[in-house]
Amino acid sequence: MKKNLLLGIDFGTGGCKVTLINSKGKYVTGCSGEYSTSHPVPGWAEQNPSDWYLTMCRVLKELNPERYGKVIALSLDSYTHGAVLLDANMRVIRPTIIWTDQRSVSECEFLNKHYRDLVFKTAYQMPAPTWTLPQMLWLRNNESDTLSKVRHISFVKDYIRFLLTGNMTVDYIEAQGTLFFDVENRCWSKRLCEIAGIDINTLPPIVTPADLAGKLSRQAAADTGLEAGIKVITGTSDSAIEDYAAGAVEPGQCILKLATAGNVNVMTAKAHPHPETLTYSHVVPGMWYTVTATNAAAVCQRWFRDNCCAAGTDYDSLDRLAAQSPSGANGVFFHPYLMGERSPYWDPDLRGSFTGLSMASGKGDLNRALLEGVAFSLKDCFRTIEKMALPVHEFILIGGGAKSNLWSRIVCDVFNAPVKVPAVCDASFGSALLAGVGIGVFADELSAIRQGCKTDKELLPDAANAAFYAAQFEKYRKIHDVLVEVYG
Repeated sequence: MKKNLLLGIDFGTGGCKVTLINSKGKYVTGCSGEYSTSHPVPGWAEQNPSDWYLTMCRVLKELNPERYGKVIALSLDSYTHGAVLLDANMRVIRPTIIWTDQRSVSECEFLNKHYRDLVFKTAYQMPAPTWTLPQMLWLRNNESDTLSKVRHISFVKDYIRFLLTGNMTVDYIEAQGTLFFDVENRCWSKRLCEIAGIDINTLPPIVTPADLAGKLSRQAAADTGLEAGIKVITGTSDSAIEDYAAGAVEPGQCILKLATAGNVNVMTAKAHPHPETLTYSHVVPGMWYTVTATNAAAVCQRWFRDNCCAAGTDYDSLDRLAAQSPSGANGVFFHPYLMGERSPYWDPDLRGSFTGLSMASGKGDLNRALLEGVAFSLKDCFRTIEKMALPVHEFILIGGGAKSNLWSRIVCDVFNAPVKVPAVCDASFGSALLAGVGIGVFADELSAIRQGCKTDKELLPDAANAAFYAAQFEKYRKIHDVLVEVYG
């Protein structure tokens, strides 16, 4: 059987997805599975690392990649800021605090009061609960016994890769998601580690995303159903690899992401650190991207499905209901602050809301308002990009929400600009391409994406609807301004 398949494995906030492509960059097949997040205290969010590995193994065995050919390499990606704390015997000490967790608000206040300039100058980011540094500071203040046991700190995909290969490393883009990373010198910052109370030696060696990390062990092969000896490429963060997979590889391209979170990511030729954004290196060496992000996007629809709809309701049914409501949802507005908010407010106390309800409001209005509210939140994020005067010449829509024609159309009209939707653009597809780069199937990162990325459709805004949504957006912002005092 021909050995020509590349495997990408993505660990998102809600589940694991795997994608197989061939050596020409063409999509072959994929599969996914969910794992849970626990919320032991309001505002907390944790996951068990064993769930990631078990879900991946289940998904891979269900997919059975060997039926399509032979896998020659794989690469992994994951959400950032998910620190896996390990003892001297490489055993997990406690559940991982994930990026949506808001418990470290007071630690962030402390950091901003005493170390704001140092953190921003060194790590290019401002302290916020999503980052690893304040999370570790919370542990120092509240679970000192836990922190005293830590001998190794890994991160989501890197921990899984350790289980696959026995080797522990981290790529520099993932490292940027910790606030322990000295961006200019591309190394861990001893001073920032000291502030959090961790030993710098607990952090793994830093490599590049396309580096060879090792080969699949016999035990991992037995667990996954893959063949022992498959080359494993380091990989990187899901946000970076998603932008790459969507073909955003030139300055001025802007990603609009409708996934668990919502992102507005602008590609740049150099870093543009700003107190109201996130700043990351791109998968393409030398490039960067600026991020503004809303904490809750497509996860709002999942929340609505799970809590407000009959058991078994699917997203297509929700879309059909939303389509029955006109633009503006008959006066209903939704603000997607179910987990506080990042851009542009950076306010963990904000909460989600439906406003404008009446006896005439139906479930379709609620559904439509939810889709419009997330689109408005993305537009709100984009105001920061406009304030920074970063040039944008193209919008690319990605994420699970982009599969909805209605939601895609709403985003297009809210932004009043053409929007491209790639045929395949999820993180696991990008990781599969990166696996090919890592073993030389593709000459470099740009060659891989130019061969593998295809556009599925391009949407054009409706002028009348765009004008209507511009007026609605101003109302959306006014509602925020009034309610912020209630939540504060």
